[in-house]
Amino acid sequence: MEDLKIVNKGLEDEMEIGGYRLCRWKLALVGVGVVCTGGFLLLLLYWMPEWCVKATCTRTTVKEAEMVLLQSTDEFKRWFLAKVRVMLAPGRDPFDDLDSQTTSTSVANGHTTHNSQSPAQELIHKYAEYQPVQIRYFTLHSTKYYWSDTSQNFEVFTGLEDLEVTCSTVHSKHSAGLSRNQQEYRRLFFGVNEIAVKVPSVFKLLIKEVLNPFYIFQLFSVILWSADEYYYYAAAIVFMSVISIATSLYTIKKQYVMLHDMVAAHSIVRVSVIRANNEIEEAMSTDLVPGDVMVIPSNGTIMPCDAVLISGTCIVNESMLTGESVPVTKTNLPNPRQGEKGDEGDGFYCTEEHKRHTLFCGTNVIQTRFYSGELVKAVVVRTGFSTAKGQLVRSILYPKPTDFKLYRDASLFLLCLVAVAGIGFIYSIVLSIMNQVPAKTIIIESLDIITITVPPALPAAMTAGIVYAQRRLKRIGIFCISPQRINICGQLNLVCFDKTGTLTEDGLDLWGVQRVENKSFLLSEENPYKESLVKSSFVACMAACHSLTKIEGQISGDPLDLKMFEATGWILEEATEEETALHNRIMPTVVRPPKQLLPEPIVSPDQDMELYELSQTGYEIGIVRQFPFSSALQRMCVVTRTLGEKRMDAFLKGAPEVVASLCKKDSVPEDFAEVLEDYTKQGFRVIALAHRRLESKLTWHKVQNVNRDHIEANMEFLGLIIMQNKLKPETPGVLEDLRRANIRTVMVTGDNMLTAISVARDCGMIPPEDRVIIADALPPKDGQAAKINWRYADNPTKNSTKAPRLEEVEISLEDVTQGDELKPQESYHFAMSGKAFAVITEHFQDLLPKLVLHGTVFARMAPDQKTQLVEALQSVDYFVGMCGDGANDCGALKRAHGGISLSELEASVASPFTSRTPNISCVPNLIREGRAALITSFCVFKFMALYSIIQYISVTLLYSILSNLGDFQFLFIDIAIILIIVFTMSLNPAWKELVPRRPPSGLISGPLLFSVLTQILICFGFQTLAFLWVSQQSWYNRWTPSSDACNLTSSSNISVEHNDTELDDHNIKNYENTTLFYVSSFQYLIVAIVFSKGKPFRQPSYKNWPFVLSACSLYAFLLFLLFYRNSAIDDFLEIVCVPMEWRLTILLIIFLNAVVSIFVETLVLDVVLWKLVFSRDKQGSYAASPAAPTPQGSVDLWGHRCVSWLTCQRRKVPKARYMHLAQELSVDPDWPPKPKTTTEAKPPPRPENGSYQIIPAS
Repeated sequence: MEDLKIVNKGLEDEMEIGGYRLCRWKLALVGVGVVCTGGFLLLLLYWMPEWCVKATCTRTTVKEAEMVLLQSTDEFKRWFLAKVRVMLAPGRDPFDDLDSQTTSTSVANGHTTHNSQSPAQELIHKYAEYQPVQIRYFTLHSTKYYWSDTSQNFEVFTGLEDLEVTCSTVHSKHSAGLSRNQQEYRRLFFGVNEIAVKVPSVFKLLIKEVLNPFYIFQLFSVILWSADEYYYYAAAIVFMSVISIATSLYTIKKQYVMLHDMVAAHSIVRVSVIRANNEIEEAMSTDLVPGDVMVIPSNGTIMPCDAVLISGTCIVNESMLTGESVPVTKTNLPNPRQGEKGDEGDGFYCTEEHKRHTLFCGTNVIQTRFYSGELVKAVVVRTGFSTAKGQLVRSILYPKPTDFKLYRDASLFLLCLVAVAGIGFIYSIVLSIMNQVPAKTIIIESLDIITITVPPALPAAMTAGIVYAQRRLKRIGIFCISPQRINICGQLNLVCFDKTGTLTEDGLDLWGVQRVENKSFLLSEENPYKESLVKSSFVACMAACHSLTKIEGQISGDPLDLKMFEATGWILEEATEEETALHNRIMPTVVRPPKQLLPEPIVSPDQDMELYELSQTGYEIGIVRQFPFSSALQRMCVVTRTLGEKRMDAFLKGAPEVVASLCKKDSVPEDFAEVLEDYTKQGFRVIALAHRRLESKLTWHKVQNVNRDHIEANMEFLGLIIMQNKLKPETPGVLEDLRRANIRTVMVTGDNMLTAISVARDCGMIPPEDRVIIADALPPKDGQAAKINWRYADNPTKNSTKAPRLEEVEISLEDVTQGDELKPQESYHFAMSGKAFAVITEHFQDLLPKLVLHGTVFARMAPDQKTQLVEALQSVDYFVGMCGDGANDCGALKRAHGGISLSELEASVASPFTSRTPNISCVPNLIREGRAALITSFCVFKFMALYSIIQYISVTLLYSILSNLGDFQFLFIDIAIILIIVFTMSLNPAWKELVPRRPPSGLISGPLLFSVLTQILICFGFQTLAFLWVSQQSWYNRWTPSSDACNLTSSSNISVEHNDTELDDHNIKNYENTTLFYVSSFQYLIVAIVFSKGKPFRQPSYKNWPFVLSACSLYAFLLFLLFYRNSAIDDFLEIVCVPMEWRLTILLIIFLNAVVSIFVETLVLDVVLWKLVFSRDKQGSYAASPAAPTPQGSVDLWGHRCVSWLTCQRRKVPKARYMHLAQELSVDPDWPPKPKTTTEAKPPPRPENGSYQIIPAS
C-alpha cells in the first residue's frame, strides 16, 4: 500500500516517509539467510537500512506503522530508519489547557489504555476523569516527530511559535506563567530542556567503526592470508588496521567530548520561574518548557533556552552564535495592543524577525535593566534541540555528507578494481582446474587475487594528505572543523565576500556631517564637536540615538554607534542598580556634553522656574525608550527627555531613503537624492538623522507601551552623517590574485547599493571600463504583475564632467529568440538589492540563473538571502566559497562549499574554516592548500591503484606457472615501499601562487584516466617482457635448490621435481619470481615519482625531502639487492641468484620503463593533454568578460575535440551549467537587457515559467 508523505516540508531536512510493520515469515527467512551466509547478510542489512526494512517488513499506512523508513529529498537521497513508539498522555496538543478542558473533547480522541510504565502515568492520575490518549511518535536526529490527526502526518513541536502567536498575545496570554501541572503536561511533548550530546562508549564506537565495509574486507583478507600461511603479512595488516581504528576512535571520541563539554558547560543552571499564581519558584533549567516565564537575574546568566523579553532590557554577548563579540542590547517585545493605534502593526511573533527582543540559548546575558518592582521577564519560546544553539549542535552532530565528485569517483574506481579482480579470480580458477590443483588451494589463491587488487592501506593513504593540509592550514592561522572540505576548496571558482569587516575595515571613520536648515543642505562640516552646535537637534540625535552601554566602565556596542558618539565628545552615564531600586521608574541612560562646550543657559518661555533651576546643574538628555536597530526596518529610534523640558523628543537614524520617507516632505531638501547619490557613488556610508517633538500628552508610562510606527512619523529631516569605510590594504591585491586565477568574486552586503558598487569598483571587483546594470524588481501591486526596471548605473566611458544619469530600462515575461551569429562580447555586471532579489526569486525564476551568472553586487541582503544566493550559484554548478565576519553570514558560511569566517573565535562553530588573520588573504591561501590537497589525493589514489594493478599483474603472471610472490616479498613491497612512499609523497606543500586553471574535480576525467591507463599498459608491457624474456635465456632451466645460475660453468642443473615440492610448497623460488620481484619493486618507485606532480598546484617533489630521501634510499637498497648477493637477505626475501648479464638486462628494462613512463606523463599528458582539456577554465570562467577568440584558441579547440574523441568525451555541451548558460547568452541578441525595454512577470493564472518578451517602451 503506497502511502508516502513528506515531513519537514520546505525545510533543509525535508524527507519522504513510508510506513512498515514487521512480517514474521520475512523475519524467519532473513534469519535462515543470516545463518547460511555466516552473518554476512546481517552486515549487508546493517549497511543498507532500506534493504533491511523491505526484507523484514510489509508496507502499511504511515498512521499504523511500527517502523518508518525515511529518505531525504536532497541530492544525497540518504535513508533513515526509526521505530514508532506509543506514549500515553491526557491530551494530544501540548498547548491544551487541561484545567479548563471538558472531558468530552479528550474522549473523542481516546483509545483503549494499556498498562504502561509511562512517565505520563502520574499526570493521568491527576486527571482521572480524562480518557488518556495514545500518541504515536518516533525520534530521529534528536528530534521527536508526533502523529497529528489533523494533518494526517508526523509533525515536530518546536515551541511557542507553533501556535502562531501575535506579539500582543505573547503579552496578554503567555506572560502570566504556567501552573505546575501545565508545565509537566508540556514536558511530555517537549521533553527535558537540555541539548544532550551523548558521548558514545568506546565499545559502541569500536563496533560502528569495525563494521565499516572496508574493515570487514580487511578481516576477510587476514583470515584468507592466515589460511594461506602468510602470517607476517596478515599480522602487518592487522597492526595497521588496529592503529588506523585506534586513531579514528580517538579522533571521534575527542570530537564528541569537545562538543559535549562545549554544550554542557552552561546547559544546566538554576532559574527563577513565575508560576500562574504569580509566585516565583526556583527550578532547574532542564524543567523549562515553552510558555514558562523566567526571570533574568540582574547580574546576568547564560541562557538555557530561547526566550522573548516581555519586560526590561538586557545586554547580551552573542558571540557563541554569531561570532560577533560586540554586546547587543535586547529590548522587550513591543505590545501593539497597548499602543495608541490599537491592533495595527500586530504581526506574528517570529524569532528571526524579532531577534532584537529574543534571548538565544547559549548566549551570555551580561547585565539587565529593570524597573523597581518589575522584574526583567522572558517567555520561554523554544527548548532543547529546537533552540538556535540546539540547531547548531544538531548540524554538527548530523552533518550533511560532503558531495564531492572525488569521493563518488573513488567508489567507482574501486568498483572497477573489483571488476578487474573478478577477471583475475575467474582466470586463476580456470588455470588451477586445468592444472589439477587441490580445491583448498584453488579457493585460497583465487580469493587472494581479490585482496591484492583492492589495496587495504587505501583509506589511511587518502586521509594522510588531508591531515597534512590541515596541519599546514593551522600553521598559517586557518582552523578547520571539517577536514573533508579542504579538498573541495581546491575546486572553488567563485567566492562571495561580505563587505563591512571583510573587504573593508571593521570600523567606520566619520568623514563629515551635512546638516539641513530651512529645507536645504548646508556646506559639509568635518566635525560636529563645536560650541555652536552643542544644543542643536543634530548633535543631540548623534549623542542619544544609539544602543551603547557601559560594561565595567567601558562604553561598548555597535562600532558605528560608537564612532558617532565619540565624534560628539559627549559623556554617557548609566544608573547603577542601587539608583534604579530607589526610584519608582527606570533610571534612564543619560548623555551630556562636556562642561567646556556648554554656553550659558538661557531661560526659554515653555520652561517653569523649577525646571530652569534644575537645568542650571547642566544640560542632560535622558534616553527614555529605545527602539533598537532592525535590519528589516533599516533604522533605529529613541525617545528622550531633556532635563528641564516638559515634552519628550524622538530621534531617528537609519538608511537615508527610509528616514526621508518618514519625514515631512517639506523638511527634506529638494536635492536630497542627488546629494545622497553623490556620496554613495564615492563609496561613503551615509546615515540620515531626523527629529520630532512629541505631544505633551505622551507621559513616561505611555511611551513605554507606544507603538513604534506612532513615534516614527512626521519627523523633521536633520541631515546626513557621512562615514568612510576604508578598504583593508590587502583587499585589492587578493581580489586581483583571484581574478588572475579565473576565480569570480561577488560582493554580498547589507549596505547601500551605490556604496557597494563604489567599493566594488575601488577594490577592482568591477573593472573601471565595465558597465553596471541595476536590476530593480518590483513586486505585484494593484493587480499589476511583478516587473523589473533595469537601470544602467554610471557608465565610466561617458564624459565625467556631468553627474551621470541613470538610464531607465524595463523588461516583460514570453519567447526568447536566439540570434544566429555571435555578438561582440561586452563586459557587464548586475547589481541588485535584497528586495529585488526576493522578487526575482519568486516571480522570475527563469531569469535568476542568468542574473547570478553576471551578478557582482548584492546589496541590502538579509542573512537568509545570503544563503539563498549561495544556493542559486551552486544550482548553476559553481563551486562557491563564502568569506564573512561570521556575524550575519552563518547560514551562507555553512551552505557554501568552503565557508571561511574571519572571526577571532577559534572555534567558530558556524563555519567549516575560521581564520585568525582578520583579512581576506586567507582565501587564496585556503584555495592553494585545497588544490594541493586535491592533487595529493589524486596522486595517492593513482599510486595506490597502480600499486595494486602492478602487484596483480605480477601475481597473475606467476599463477600461470603455478607460482606466487613470497610472504616476505609481499611484506617488503607493502611495508617498506608502499607505506613509506604513500606517507611521504603527501608532504608536498602548496604552490606559492594561484594559477588560472583548476585541478580536475573527479578521478573519472580524461587526463587522469589517460595517466592511469597508460601507466598500467607500460607496467604490464615491461613486466610481461621480463617474464617471457627470462625463459628465453640460454642459462634458464627450471629452478631447484641445487641450481646455481650465477656460476654458469657448472651448467649441469639437475631438475628434481618431487624434491622442490617438499622444499618449496608454494613454488616461490624461481627465476620468474625473482625477475618480476625486481622489476615490479622498481616500477612502484617509478610510478611514485611520475605521479608526484609539483607545479602548478604543489611545490616540486625535490623540495619534499622526506619523499626524496625515502625514494633514494629504496632505490639504493634495490640496486644493492640486484647487484650484491647477500644470502641472508636472499633467503629472507626468497629470491634466487641470477647471472650478472641478466641483472644488467633487468636494469635496462627498468631504465626503459622509467624513460617511457616519464615521457608519457610529463610530455604527452602535461604538455599536450592538460593544456587542451583544462582550457575549459580559460573558456568557461565567464566572470565578467570571456576573452575574444584567438588563432591559438581555435588550435586549442581543435586539439580539445580530438582529445575528447580519443578519451570518449563526446559531449560538446559544457558540463557546468554556468558555462552552458554563458554560451547560450553569448548568442542571445536581447541579453543583456537594453535601454527602453520592460520586463513583466506573467500573471499567476498562467504559470508558464521560463519565457519572456522584450517590448520596446512607448
